[in-house]
Amino acid sequence: MKRARSILGALALVLMSTAALAQQSPAELLGPLFEAVQTKRVFPDGKTFVDAVPKRDVRAILADYRRQQPADPTALRAFVLANFTVPGVNDHAATDVRQHVRALWPMLIRQPVSPAPGSSALRVPAPHVVPGGRFREIYYWDSYFTMLGLAVDGQQPLIESMLEAFTASIEEHGHIPNGMRTYYLSRSQPPFFALMLDLSRNADPATAARRLAALRREHAFWMKGAACLDAGGACLRVVRMPDGSLLNRYYDDRDTPRDESFAEDVATAAEARAAGRDPRLVQRNLRAGAESGWDFSSRWLADGRSLATIRTIDIVPVDLNSLMLAMEERIATRCAAAGDTACAAEFAGSAQRRKAAIARYLWVAREGRFADWDRIAQRPTPALTAATLFPLFVGAATPGQAARVAATVRRTLLAPGGLRTTTSRTGLQWDSPNGWAPLQWVAIDGLARYGQTDLAREIARRWADTVARTYAETGKMLEKYDVEERKPGGGGEYPTQDGFGWTNGVFSAIDERWPDLMRERRRD
Repeated sequence: MKRARSILGALALVLMSTAALAQQSPAELLGPLFEAVQTKRVFPDGKTFVDAVPKRDVRAILADYRRQQPADPTALRAFVLANFTVPGVNDHAATDVRQHVRALWPMLIRQPVSPAPGSSALRVPAPHVVPGGRFREIYYWDSYFTMLGLAVDGQQPLIESMLEAFTASIEEHGHIPNGMRTYYLSRSQPPFFALMLDLSRNADPATAARRLAALRREHAFWMKGAACLDAGGACLRVVRMPDGSLLNRYYDDRDTPRDESFAEDVATAAEARAAGRDPRLVQRNLRAGAESGWDFSSRWLADGRSLATIRTIDIVPVDLNSLMLAMEERIATRCAAAGDTACAAEFAGSAQRRKAAIARYLWVAREGRFADWDRIAQRPTPALTAATLFPLFVGAATPGQAARVAATVRRTLLAPGGLRTTTSRTGLQWDSPNGWAPLQWVAIDGLARYGQTDLAREIARRWADTVARTYAETGKMLEKYDVEERKPGGGGEYPTQDGFGWTNGVFSAIDERWPDLMRERRRD
């Protein structure tokens, strides 16, 4: 009886102790840990940490804190996130990412657009998906990667609807603009329309004929400069290579500041003018950089650092010419299917010549990489970038070249959180440490195409982990990520955007290809 009373007394003390803990405020409960988190402003809003929930016994957490003594804010934040569920920071389960993406699609869908008088919007005749955030209209190359996710989630009618929108755009404007705004009409973006058509399930012959006509018209837009090549060997988007073959470059039909980045372009042009450059030439190069989708990157800079040295139109890009090859091959195939043998032969020949030119000028054997070509210096540029994987993505590489590229990528571009965009740190958003969804997919799909599955899967695993970790901390799918520290990306002319169409699409495509990656992460 005496022993029973003793046990009951001990239990009562435990219950009283637990009740006492429950009545304490966070400051009383957590003492020095609380003071450190709040005074070092680990979280901008002081209410964030006071609403956090411990993941285990508070006394054990405090004992670990006293033992580890994490001093700097980064280490302290890591300690807190490991031991507490913090509202709005790490209270989203990583396993919910796919569910979150499915819930996001309806929020990113827009209905047909009929512009009001004076609006900068262009007509869009069918429902479509926008990237999100400040990107409130449909964009060209974003949409291919968004469509990958729509296909995974059974949104085929929406894919066909977006293809209708792009087909109508080519019919109306002669090309697909950067985005569906009047201020984007003078340029396009990396031409993915041919690859988008591969995602279609529409077998209607009339639709196929209309889309083929649009695809041929888009090709004509990119090749229009072939009719006006001058002694310098370049006109509009076409460049004559030393052997007479024709490749393409990014360009813009205007040489004024971009409407959407007017103040920034004026400032960059002024800086360039002080160094003796023609401001209008600088502005055209800025616009051409925007057409590339890589706005902006050391890839386009003469000195590799300053935007005032931008020279996009002097560079023959490997990604653009890989996509042009894919376009020509698909036009040839579609023409053959339609019984147009003359068209099929013409474009098969164009594709063969382009493939040979890519191998001759854009392959750097001694370095195991595909490169951009400097048309002024008449040699490959020294920049190693994720664009090196585009020839693998479209099947333009030999197996030997693919193996060399894979080794180069593993050695130089593979980061803890995915694929680096470049090896340069400039503060520009298309440079290290940022990684971007479209470049991850180009690498993953291109490497897998050539049997480099281990590396493809490793890039996918690291990227998916970065996205899932960041979602767990922010509840958001972001435009870009820091693949060195596995956190939201930065740099550029505007804050990092969330939404986000192409990240949703690529994450979904990875999950479909290797669903075990997320299961492995859950076990970890």
